[in-house]
Amino acid sequence: MSLKEEIQKRRTFAIIAHPDAGKTTLTEKLLLFGGAIQTAGAVKSNKIDTATKSDWMAIEKQRGISVATSVMGFEYKDIKINLLDTPGHQDFAEDTYRTLTAVDSVIMVIDCVKGVEIQTEKLMEVCRMRNTPVICFINKLDREGRDPYSLIEEVEQKLNIQCRPLSWPIGMGKSFKGVYNLFDHKLNLFTPSQRKLSDVRQSFEDVNDPELEKLIGKSYADQLREDVELIEGVYPEFDPTEYLEGKVAPVFFGSAVNNFGINEMLDTFIKIAPAPKSRRTEDREVKPDEKKFSGFVFKIHANMDPNHRNRIAFLRICSGTFERNKPYNHVRGPKPLRFSNVTQFMAQDKEMIDEAYPGDIVGLYDTGNLKIGDTLTDGEDMQFVGIPSFSPEIFREVVNKDAMKTKQLEKGLKQLMEEGVAQLFTFDMGSRKVVGTVGQLQFEVIQFRLKNEYNATVEFHPMNLYKACWITSKDKKQLDEFVRSKNRHIAHDKDGKLVFMAESKAWLQMVMDNYPEIEFHFTSEY
Repeated sequence: MSLKEEIQKRRTFAIIAHPDAGKTTLTEKLLLFGGAIQTAGAVKSNKIDTATKSDWMAIEKQRGISVATSVMGFEYKDIKINLLDTPGHQDFAEDTYRTLTAVDSVIMVIDCVKGVEIQTEKLMEVCRMRNTPVICFINKLDREGRDPYSLIEEVEQKLNIQCRPLSWPIGMGKSFKGVYNLFDHKLNLFTPSQRKLSDVRQSFEDVNDPELEKLIGKSYADQLREDVELIEGVYPEFDPTEYLEGKVAPVFFGSAVNNFGINEMLDTFIKIAPAPKSRRTEDREVKPDEKKFSGFVFKIHANMDPNHRNRIAFLRICSGTFERNKPYNHVRGPKPLRFSNVTQFMAQDKEMIDEAYPGDIVGLYDTGNLKIGDTLTDGEDMQFVGIPSFSPEIFREVVNKDAMKTKQLEKGLKQLMEEGVAQLFTFDMGSRKVVGTVGQLQFEVIQFRLKNEYNATVEFHPMNLYKACWITSKDKKQLDEFVRSKNRHIAHDKDGKLVFMAESKAWLQMVMDNYPEIEFHFTSEY
């Protein structure tokens, strides 16, 4: 197949939502429909013994939440789908924001009982910044939720995007009968099944078919006909171009846990979702069909296999063909890098590959050369832009509880920080180590993973810190003088950059006024 054909075959997207909206369950069901798994797992269930594929870390299974983005690839109707399941919890938002730089479109899951929630609004803002195309999946219709019309209205108002229903529910909660596909004008009736796919599927080319009443009853059939007429009358014809420009969000209804409505969405998704798009670098736009390879690292994960202590960098391919064992230019690094171990994922299950194309996400086994935001190319020196990084909001001192395990702790902290889980600052005075995070829950995750993956026991003691500011100055003498006079408050980040640890907002302002020649930065660019 030519490079152009390979690109057209690919769809790379992320699933985003507020915690508990059913994101990971939907991921499981998409894998089930794609034939990638035979039985779907459950996030929290006593009856279902299979854990989900995408929540594979020990802490995720215990808590029933996603704490890291997982990457899964599968084929569906000759289309290669790369799916990224992101954490919904705001404490892990940084991982999600970075993931959104590596995808071409997004499926946003909304709970029909709770409607649009705060984290969904924040994630939507990130999508708006890049005009990422969004499909909206309104989930949990097997429960008594809100009226479909009011849900669509809320999505339009709160998320500032026009909606166009492409499927419509028949009933809700206990009286839920199925969904009508407005895109293909077909009605599919399912029997609820949490585990396997149901074969019972009735297709109607016309809503006015009298057979419909025999299956769902006269009142439901009349209501559906009324709804379809109203939707076709009120909403303009669906325009795929407006969806691709991020102006209109197609809306689908269903119940992920019962396999309802997912097929309609997946079938429509592969028809309308964008193939890999061009990406911006500092100097130019890189088109996917360029002959020369380029890509960027958006995530790093240590210990995907605890037995092998491996470290994997996730690379999004932006142009050309990536080949195993070929040396590539590491733009930031001193020498070219060659990768003999290249994998594609199914959560933490991996398979070796020799080639990959734009839109694909590959895992590169790495010994510590790569960082988040790094660009690899076939020779050209360029840097992909737009990978966000935040100044931490909560600071805690790391206290080692087992002096015999100091080496393990050092290694564990280094690897977890390189994953972008949190930021580590080491004070010049006394070598105290401080971890800074965006959310409270990250400390529990770090503590859990240090114990489980590195056998290091730590406690986190609160610290009275307001901000970590990276400091630079054109005048080296002035900078050295500043570091000497404020030695108690100077630390280095994991890359050895100078950081000023401010204890309060007022004090920081005073220091900034007193030292005009020193520049204080609130973000450290990756």
